[in-house]
Amino acid sequence: MSKNIIVSNRLPVQIVLENEKLAVFPSVGGLATGMKSVHADGDGIWIGWSGLEETQLTQKNKENVEKALLKEKCIPVPLTQDNIDDFYLGFSNKTLWPLFHYFTEYTSFENSQWLSYKEVNEKFAKVVLDNSEDGDTIWIHDYQLLLLPELVKEHRPNSKIGFFLHIPYPSFEIFRIFPWREQLLKGMLGADLIGFHTYDYERHFLSSVKRILRLEVNFNQIIYDDRVIKVDSFPMGIDYDKFYNASKLKNENTQAEKSDLQIRLEEHHKSASGTKLILSIDRLDYTKGIPNRIKAFEYFLNQYPEYKEKVRLIMLAVPSRSNVPQYKRLKRETDELVGRINGKFSTVNWTPIWYFYRSFPFENLIDLYTSSDVALITPLRDGMNLVAKEYVATRTNQDGVLILSEMAGASKEMNEAIIINPNNFEQFSNAIKQALEMSEEEQNSRMKILQKRLKRYNVEKWASEFMKSLSNTNKNQKTVQATFFSKNEKENEIKKFKKAKNRLILLDYDGTLSSFKDNPKEASPDNELYELLDKISSQKNTTLSLISGRDKETFHNWFPNKKYTLITDHGVWLKKPEQEWEELAILKNEWMESILPVLENFADNTPGTFVEKKEYSLAWHYRKADPELAETRTLEVNTVLSSLIANHDLSILNGNKVIEIKNSSVNKGKASTHLLINTDYDYILAIGDDYTDEFMFEELPDYATTIKVGFQKTKAKYYIKDTEKVRAFLIELF
Repeated sequence: MSKNIIVSNRLPVQIVLENEKLAVFPSVGGLATGMKSVHADGDGIWIGWSGLEETQLTQKNKENVEKALLKEKCIPVPLTQDNIDDFYLGFSNKTLWPLFHYFTEYTSFENSQWLSYKEVNEKFAKVVLDNSEDGDTIWIHDYQLLLLPELVKEHRPNSKIGFFLHIPYPSFEIFRIFPWREQLLKGMLGADLIGFHTYDYERHFLSSVKRILRLEVNFNQIIYDDRVIKVDSFPMGIDYDKFYNASKLKNENTQAEKSDLQIRLEEHHKSASGTKLILSIDRLDYTKGIPNRIKAFEYFLNQYPEYKEKVRLIMLAVPSRSNVPQYKRLKRETDELVGRINGKFSTVNWTPIWYFYRSFPFENLIDLYTSSDVALITPLRDGMNLVAKEYVATRTNQDGVLILSEMAGASKEMNEAIIINPNNFEQFSNAIKQALEMSEEEQNSRMKILQKRLKRYNVEKWASEFMKSLSNTNKNQKTVQATFFSKNEKENEIKKFKKAKNRLILLDYDGTLSSFKDNPKEASPDNELYELLDKISSQKNTTLSLISGRDKETFHNWFPNKKYTLITDHGVWLKKPEQEWEELAILKNEWMESILPVLENFADNTPGTFVEKKEYSLAWHYRKADPELAETRTLEVNTVLSSLIANHDLSILNGNKVIEIKNSSVNKGKASTHLLINTDYDYILAIGDDYTDEFMFEELPDYATTIKVGFQKTKAKYYIKDTEKVRAFLIELF
């Protein structure tokens, strides 16, 4: 029976090991909560680092830890101190974290740390492979394990692999800075489903895939390595009921049951008429924009002095990566700002900022949420930000106002909050004033909608939606009707070929026998190909035909005096061995005079494109163009050409990075059937990669073996990976 396997950098447990005594406690957090049902399902296991450095554990302790974790259905990945320093503290948090959050000035690229990152991903892969079987469902999490999907997929091709990124995915212009960008993208593409918090992150990822790897992307699907990979957005939720119920219980506390913090917060509200509390909760991280928030609060007090002694900002900054230089500087700057503003505005009875640099227990967090009139959640960049959702969940009376940065992923689904640009102090200040003065009726209206949405799409719903989508990924593969040309299929084909008495071999050229070049004129046959084609054509009772969109002159120069048939210009010209060229269709090309300038204009305005003029067709090549610009231009070209060729006997062929205009009366299908006249073949093999080859696949008899090069929707019976596999098969065949 297949099982669910969760993989993350850390296991969802806390391990305390003192004097040979071991204690294991469940972690509290969004991911651990959301994955409970997935983890509990059947034989599900969770793989990750235990939090204990490997070399400090005795063999006995190591065995005890593994046994204790196994009871929790967890499997540890052994990490050394060097791994922790270079993989986690180094590459993950000094390279990927700042880069993905747009802080390029904090980003370092150390090759030794990159090698450590690869090494640790390989360690994770080994543990996953040791504890999985082909067919299991594997869900990998976050930026520390971007290489892992590919490493696992290589050995578990039939497993469904999901990957979810919990931080932002940067725009192409930022991601392209990364030195090992191709490796990272290919690592992620080992997954069958790649998830992000928002559509923006999804869009940025697809842009990088198109522009860096030059892969085909159809809407949110990527065709790669004979697979269709789905990319989608799944905004992560919270354990809504946990926060709502805790808040409800807190509100029912008697005076004796209230915590000291709750009592102190209530005293502030009672100190004067109209007093308000504004809450700010974050890890002390440069992505959270804490100094900006403090400065904006100062700007507010200067702009609206009537709120002095009536409004207090409560800032809870949870320590994070305190040994990293940038975080030390951030802590110092935050301390100085709080001290300066408190010194500037404080009175005997009032301090504008209450500042806490520590973590609070859950009960005290609920105190802060329930007592604060406004929540100020204004990161400079944040993947989601669950604090904003937690605040909303605790507002059992449907009051309170959320001010939220547009740079947080949560802003995409929480439009009822006051959305601001955290760098705009004027807007920031006005938003605070608006929140403080908002009527109770408007507060209720906004909060009611927010709560309804968050309650419905909670963290368990997020996890189940992802798993449901992952389980359906096999349906994506059905977009390609052809069967993979496997080893067994190949062996059967060789047997059929050897038994046949009269054979016809039809081979496309570009993308089939020769890989694509930026300039088509550079794709002339190599010696290996000449030898292969000559060998095929020398076989008894075997007719070899190269059937291509190439022009007659090019093929005449490339294959002079060869013993095989040449068909060019998509079926206009035919040349049999030792015969002259024969025109299969009488065509006119006067139409080219009016269309050529149009294509040349598009070429002039689209860098990396050019026009190829053939005898009876025009081709606009865009292989070297920026993929996203080309995507827009191809729509424009098709639209313009469609209007120009109306009422003319012309057709538009959208090939592999090329748009070609030719006469409708000719195609590879008609040309291939021309070869069947007066000759009975008991074996026909046709291989092609392009849209133009579909005419050939469709027109050939049902008993013909048709093979598409590449993983695309096709009328062919089989598909094969690439030109190298085509040549390898032909070598075996002959």
